[in-house]
Amino acid sequence: MNINLGKIRLRKHKKAKTEDSEEHKIPVEKIEKAEHVTSIMISYRDYKELESYPLEEPWAYARILQHKKTSEIIYYIDEVPLSPKEKEVYEQIMDILYWELEPPPSDKEIVSYFTAEAKRIVNTFQIRMGRTPGISWSKILYYVLRDAVGFGPIDPLMKDPFVEDISCSGVRKPVYVWHSRYEYIPTSLIFSDEDELDNLVIKLAHMAGKHVSVAFPVVDAILPGGHRLAATYRREVSTSGSTFTIRKFREEPLTIVDLLEFGTLSPRLAAYYWLLMEFKRPGMIMGVTGSGKTTSLNALLTMLKPSVKVVTIEDTPELRLPLENWTQLVPRMSYGLGGERIGEITLYDLVRISLRYRPDIIVVGEVRGEEAYVLFQAMATGHGGMTTLHAENIDAAIKRLTSPPMNIPKGYIPLMNFAALIRRVEMIDKRTGKPIVTRRITNTWEIADADTFVDVHKWDPKEDEHNLFLEKSGLLKLIAELRGWDIEQIYEELDRRATVMEWMRLKGLRGYKEVARIIREYYLEPERIYQRVVNELGPSNPG
Repeated sequence: MNINLGKIRLRKHKKAKTEDSEEHKIPVEKIEKAEHVTSIMISYRDYKELESYPLEEPWAYARILQHKKTSEIIYYIDEVPLSPKEKEVYEQIMDILYWELEPPPSDKEIVSYFTAEAKRIVNTFQIRMGRTPGISWSKILYYVLRDAVGFGPIDPLMKDPFVEDISCSGVRKPVYVWHSRYEYIPTSLIFSDEDELDNLVIKLAHMAGKHVSVAFPVVDAILPGGHRLAATYRREVSTSGSTFTIRKFREEPLTIVDLLEFGTLSPRLAAYYWLLMEFKRPGMIMGVTGSGKTTSLNALLTMLKPSVKVVTIEDTPELRLPLENWTQLVPRMSYGLGGERIGEITLYDLVRISLRYRPDIIVVGEVRGEEAYVLFQAMATGHGGMTTLHAENIDAAIKRLTSPPMNIPKGYIPLMNFAALIRRVEMIDKRTGKPIVTRRITNTWEIADADTFVDVHKWDPKEDEHNLFLEKSGLLKLIAELRGWDIEQIYEELDRRATVMEWMRLKGLRGYKEVARIIREYYLEPERIYQRVVNELGPSNPG
């Protein structure tokens, strides 16, 4: 990637005070690349800034730049650099940390312990050095924490809430991010030194409690914070040197209200799903990689009755449910050598053992193999089931389910009562007039048999509207029979729940525990909650 290494005009950062209370200024003419950061600099005159926002004020910012001629978009990590004097102090402090820091006591949380120790050492160093004009100790502390406790050069990317994936394809290649507003874009971060990239992969593996080496050059693990790490070491299995991909985990999961706010679905469609969740109707969320399948699955599961027992089985624990009676299971990799599978516990094993837990709902994060057959067997015995599947449409989904290695008999397919398809779509933002990438649940089908699917919902891309055809729904008729209602009462209940959904959106009640609380209260006292909503919102039919 040939980029002009010219001067870049930095944004005016918040003023940081040095020890002698002088303003810390960064002369543009003297900007240098910190030795411990492998980064590129670009010529500002060739780019226009689309947006910028802080990652950790006042030291790190994200800048989204677009080339004026080629329209290429780049993610620029704008960090205030260390001066030569600060760099020298930083290196001395890092040496002390690496050589003199004691292991944490057994009762201490590792990250908080090391963070506290790093701060203590920096403060001690500052006291010993006395007055040091031209040195910003808070800036040094930022870099110490970034490299000792954080994720090193990629730490700013890990702090960006808009970045969902971070991937490095090898040495001398730009690190790419999946940005929720711009999809995949290159960053200004490039590892030009193989040892530096190798060391970062080792650091990430150790942070995840795993080992990586020439003998075991592949690692698949969970980083602190729940982030998913997949990495390779050196050139054992990759021609470009060490590689890694980090799929970031949201600490606060998106809820059904967030999806309403984004336009991913409509209030009436959310109410339809809510009824299906209440009556434990099995279903699956389909889509391609990164389309939002797990996010949508988590949002739907939040609408379950609080009294149900749920067992979730995932390769990576991503689901966050506000339920007390919830068991979360994850498979275990083999620790044998070569082709041995000593100690391995697969998704298939976990789905089988989950039946012993007497769950109301079995949730498999994603079906790919023989575990799908056990899940369908469980649904045949009356258990509810939810899962996700990589497929672009319902026909492709059924073909995958009925083919090896899943091998679901066609007669079992209707046990999965419904399927929803979520897609990434490009639209024009009505507020700004600019193209944006967003997500929409574009189709919902009720599955009658392996060859018959009933369209109950379809998204209109021209009008950006969710059209429902609930008069064709067999599941709503079944729910009406179970409740002893006629179909008109079901439609009325859908309207009431849609109104509650719209009220939560307008009130900004979006935290997953907050949303779960309102849904729980509606299950217990539907009339009281609905009357409260009507009094605050007024009678409406958000459909």
